[in-house]
Amino acid sequence: MRFVIVTGMSGAGKSTVLRFFEDMNFFCVDNLPPILISRFAELCFGQEGFDKVALGIDIRGGKLFNDFFRGLDRLEECGYNSEILFLDASDQALIKRFKETRRNHPFSRSMSIEQSIHKEREMLKEVKEKADYIIDTSKTLTRELKQQIGKIFLENKKFESLMITISSFGFKYGIPSDSDLVFDVRFLPNPYYIAELKEHTGNDKDVFDYVMNHEDSVEFLKKLTEMVEFLIPRYINEGKNQLVISIGCTGGKHRSVTIANALFENLRANNHSLLLRHNDIDKDRY
Repeated sequence: MRFVIVTGMSGAGKSTVLRFFEDMNFFCVDNLPPILISRFAELCFGQEGFDKVALGIDIRGGKLFNDFFRGLDRLEECGYNSEILFLDASDQALIKRFKETRRNHPFSRSMSIEQSIHKEREMLKEVKEKADYIIDTSKTLTRELKQQIGKIFLENKKFESLMITISSFGFKYGIPSDSDLVFDVRFLPNPYYIAELKEHTGNDKDVFDYVMNHEDSVEFLKKLTEMVEFLIPRYINEGKNQLVISIGCTGGKHRSVTIANALFENLRANNHSLLLRHNDIDKDRY
């Protein structure tokens, strides 16, 4: 039986993730008082048909949230295996979400949203340290979050706390604001000046082959892959949850898309947690 406890910061997407679990045929219960975790687990483990369970826990349990670890200890004593999924997001992202949805933070009656978030983050510090999976939803689209959950709990793929987004873009439209690493591939041969390739993109085989049929492209991709592979475990050790690698060319359609796709495939071979975005590929279609 798979028994998953979903918790984390208010506004980080717990309710959304529980809906994803429901779509994966998990039996889901939200906002159960933490003191009842072990009793609920005993019921589930003792019944047929409860092979996948997701349990939502958050600070709405009030003082009872202090019983969270007692509940986990009781699970271990009874020999029940459980997993903790912790959903996090930056303070800026959480504040924006509360303002946009006009929802109140559980602590907002007595303090500001910002103060509420800081208090909650301190309360959940120890829970986060014990989590099996930590997903930062600050810059993650709903469909991307669903993909992550599916890979972990449906496809049972290896999980890394570092989610790597490989992003292509065009310099004429500006560097993506969430970029951590930016690489300029405008030195590579440009398919734009080849009549039969101009209207195609790096997603098309003829453009991909044209770009990668040059020694500089192959060497650059090799060195870029080696550097990223070198950085990944070091970023994980530092507790980084999100890494956005942006690769740019002039218009964001040919060279940057080709290299982004190639890097994605190279990293995917090593089972990293990956997302792929092409920011400007559909702009100014010819």
